[in-house]
Amino acid sequence: MPYTEVLKAVFPFLDGKDLVTCMLVCKHWRDIARDDYFWKCICAKRWPSICKKPSTTSLTYQKLFLTFYKRQRKRTLLPPRLSFDDLEFYIDIWGEEAVIFSEVIPGPVLRTGIKIHPPGTCDILRFHLEKPDYKLTVLVEPRFTVRSSQTVSVSLFVGRKDTNKIARIVNKSLFDYIDRTSYRALAYDYLDFSPEHPFVSGIRAWISLLFLDAGNDGAINVFGIAIDFCDVANSEDEVLRLLDMLDWK
Repeated sequence: MPYTEVLKAVFPFLDGKDLVTCMLVCKHWRDIARDDYFWKCICAKRWPSICKKPSTTSLTYQKLFLTFYKRQRKRTLLPPRLSFDDLEFYIDIWGEEAVIFSEVIPGPVLRTGIKIHPPGTCDILRFHLEKPDYKLTVLVEPRFTVRSSQTVSVSLFVGRKDTNKIARIVNKSLFDYIDRTSYRALAYDYLDFSPEHPFVSGIRAWISLLFLDAGNDGAINVFGIAIDFCDVANSEDEVLRLLDMLDWK
């Protein structure tokens, strides 16, 4: 049997990677291996339903295999359109109905974060703040104290200086969980996204009060605030892309 016929008898039993390797042997092998019949045999092993009817598209079985046999690599994204230099964050914290903290924090300040931890910061909280997952932090000046029996809530909005628009991040959410092991009080809310992104939902923004023990009465001495979007965003660019998708008004 001529070796060309041998190749035609063997190629239908190869997998896709081996057939691609055969195409690199020489021009003669490559020309034979380009026969779409061999690639149909390969596709029939992976996706038999695709091969049950004649193809009605211009996509050959070879292209079909090479396109879909493995996951596409993560595509390089364009740089985010937003910058922290263009943002400012409006934070309001209430104890019962009285405002106990109200500040406008420039984006670059939150981006820089807390570099020096105050004396008395516990090791677990220090470890949390130094973890590589992305978070925005700021020191509270002056510090304030929250009683253990006090109901505390928070609102967080973000403004764009380039367009003068505002978006909601957290709307009067309660700090309903106090983790005294890591010295954090946590609140969260679900983000509202622009109608341009109808399939994006269920993403939370977390805001934490960072505190030191204030005494035996259970009160907490708040020295800082942390904001993160750990559900989906773990880098500066990812946070900026997420903020860009909000429902800006």
